[in-house]
Amino acid sequence: PGRGECRFRMERKPACRLDCYSPYLQNQKSHSIHDLLHFAEINLVKKIMPTSNSTPPSFLALTPLFLFLSLFLGAGLFFTLQGDAMGFYRLHAPVAIIPAIALALLLGRKFKKKPMDTFLEGMGSTGIMQMSLIFLLAGAFANVTKQIGGVDAVVYLGISTLPAEFLLPGLFLISGLIALSMGTSMGTIAAVVPIAVGLAETAGLNLPLTVGSVVGGAMFGDNLSVISDTTIAATRTQGANMRDKFKENLWLALPAAGIMLFVLFVLSSGTAQAEVSSANWLLAIPYLVVLVMAVSGVNVLTVLALGIILAGGMGVSAGTDYSFIQFYEDIWTGFQNLFEITLLSILIGGLAALMRAQGGLAWIVQMIIQLSGKSKSRRSGELSIASLGALMDIFTANNTVAILIGGPVAKELAERNNISASRSASLLDIFSCVMQGVIPYGAQILLAASIAQLSPLVIAGNVYYCWILAIVAIIALLVGWPKAKVRQQAH
Repeated sequence: PGRGECRFRMERKPACRLDCYSPYLQNQKSHSIHDLLHFAEINLVKKIMPTSNSTPPSFLALTPLFLFLSLFLGAGLFFTLQGDAMGFYRLHAPVAIIPAIALALLLGRKFKKKPMDTFLEGMGSTGIMQMSLIFLLAGAFANVTKQIGGVDAVVYLGISTLPAEFLLPGLFLISGLIALSMGTSMGTIAAVVPIAVGLAETAGLNLPLTVGSVVGGAMFGDNLSVISDTTIAATRTQGANMRDKFKENLWLALPAAGIMLFVLFVLSSGTAQAEVSSANWLLAIPYLVVLVMAVSGVNVLTVLALGIILAGGMGVSAGTDYSFIQFYEDIWTGFQNLFEITLLSILIGGLAALMRAQGGLAWIVQMIIQLSGKSKSRRSGELSIASLGALMDIFTANNTVAILIGGPVAKELAERNNISASRSASLLDIFSCVMQGVIPYGAQILLAASIAQLSPLVIAGNVYYCWILAIVAIIALLVGWPKAKVRQQAH
């Protein structure tokens, strides 16, 4: 709100009153605790995702992202159609995004704050730096465990104990369990994709489908996890109870997961059982320890760091030629393997900050509100919230950021259309999750593609769970399922 204005409707919450000394709300002498908390929440979101109140919505601010997507996806499709299996690696994404950044900086010259300062703040934000560190540690863990023979050991254990037709459903379930326990799809993908690649190569499974199954399972667990950053962001911005939001998600996620398991079983039923030579199963311990720590809810950075140390220690003590010098070199090689995606994430963070500051994301929010119109039907409100979550993720490539930006608007839509807070939080989380799992420039797809050495577009087309979840959720919205009575009880 601007000075001399108050957007809070005080008649809704006539509970306990507190004096309010905010210069922005001085025309009201008192506010309820609910309103003060809501005002503090808005300011918290602004601190996490800074923007300028004086900047009007602008479609022009989104053109840098369109330029980047045109260059990256256009070049990838062109070379792929020319028969290049690695067409998406001909024009590297960190290079393709440079013209987009230049355009965004040029558009930002008319604003008071220097666009370069905004760009650097976006690059150095806490979320971006944490994501980059996960990338680097994931690369080191994957490379060290591979070099000591850990992948071979896991492949041997997996193929010798499971029929081939259960490998893909098993990978999906394992990924979902890990993400549910860790609260992060990124850490899950980093831990499981190296195993999935080894299983696919040895058992003759379709590699893109195998990696897509892991990504889908990771998104399934992350979406349901009560400790996930997306869940926390969704419940806090909507004022929902964590347990109620979890129940709302189950109505949509479980049917989608069930369909996914059936699809994977059918697609892998014709695969022949592979014969593999025996391996030292002890070298699989780093993976097992990582999985146990993940299920126990240990921080993903701690999990990966301890996994690297354990893998290196076992490699040195295994009695082979593996040495500490080789261990250090493998860590560095792992860093190099994921350098491109780390750099791209940092640059995307800066570009997203510029688009926010120039009103690009505000334009999307404005369009969602306008499209929802004056209708106050439940279906209209739910579709608007779902569209808001999906669009915000497309333009930020980060589902947590998408929820934080769109959360206040989603809450307003939910209140206007009599939608429970838990339902609103669930829809916001689900549809941002759906888009995050299928956009080829999202962190999850890029990480999986870097580890598996596949095209991001190929993997995005094989993350069947997110596509199935989108269909199930859209059908549920159109038919009004679950019924309003269920939603009211959850609220």
